[in-house]
Amino acid sequence: MMTTHSDHNIAFVPETRIGFWFLGTHTWTRHVLCVAIKDLERLIPKRKPSYPIILDAGCGQGKSFRLLIEQFSPRRVIGVDAEEKCLQRARVEASKENVPIELRHCDIAVLDMPDATVDLVFCHQTFHHLTQPQRALEQFYRVLKPGGLLLFAESTRVYIQSWIIRLLFRHPMHLQRSATEYMAIIRAHGFTWDPQNVSLPYLWWSRPDLGAFEFFGFGVPEQREETLINLAAVKPE
Repeated sequence: MMTTHSDHNIAFVPETRIGFWFLGTHTWTRHVLCVAIKDLERLIPKRKPSYPIILDAGCGQGKSFRLLIEQFSPRRVIGVDAEEKCLQRARVEASKENVPIELRHCDIAVLDMPDATVDLVFCHQTFHHLTQPQRALEQFYRVLKPGGLLLFAESTRVYIQSWIIRLLFRHPMHLQRSATEYMAIIRAHGFTWDPQNVSLPYLWWSRPDLGAFEFFGFGVPEQREETLINLAAVKPE
């Protein structure tokens, strides 16, 4: 069940062909998306039984729809993405669900949505593509209801600027941030959270050695720059 809207005035850095292919694979869904949602869920303060309206900001090919519906029991999902070719795949995923899913081709930095209408914003691996991340956070805060939840999962600068990501993918490198910097800008836009609502996973695929050191028994370095951040933040009531 779905409806579709389009806005072609979008500023972002598009994915490479390899990136587009990878984001549609089972590997992406299982080892990146599922893992992030599971981690984010445990970070939620005062978890509600249902989040009726969910905004999937940067929904990509729609692989998150089933997971969001299963975990958060929405009555409606709004999927927004900058790439029409991603939304073409997302329409297929949306057609499989009984929950109404509205797809929008637009810039998440300029959301055409009323104030205080969304219960949960899910933003997974989207910010490192954005050219106007500060405006996107302003929009998230605006469309969330008081007490609404932002689930934010992102790769940090040290990972996005690694050689393998530079080789295979495309991003605005001058706008990448560390985990600490992401926390700072999210808090600066009015969101609140406590230390137990933040996770800094050091997953094998985010490491320069792809987990080889740990596999051969050398362990995980205690002194490191974090490669990922998962954060459950709230818009104050």
